[in-house]
Amino acid sequence: MEVKKEVKLEEKKSNLALESRKKLSLNGVIEVISFDEEKILLNTCLGMLTVKGQGLKMNKLDVQNGDILIVGNIDSFVYTSTQPKKDSEGIFKRLFK
Repeated sequence: MEVKKEVKLEEKKSNLALESRKKLSLNGVIEVISFDEEKILLNTCLGMLTVKGQGLKMNKLDVQNGDILIVGNIDSFVYTSTQPKKDSEGIFKRLFK
């Protein structure tokens, strides 16, 4: 008789707080990929995060807890997924089957 064990995965959590477009605090950071004064690229538990702005600095970086504090003039922050799209078939391919 085969015994199946169910493993319940913990839900990934990350908090992001932006204050007056000058201070961005974030947790759930796995690693800092690259950074300069105009762009910071982070790997988080929810995907890749790109922060763009001017005069960006990382004031606090706690690698063990995954916390980071970014200060400067923040223009944008965008998450990009590392998961491939399920429906990657293009419209032309579907039309001309």
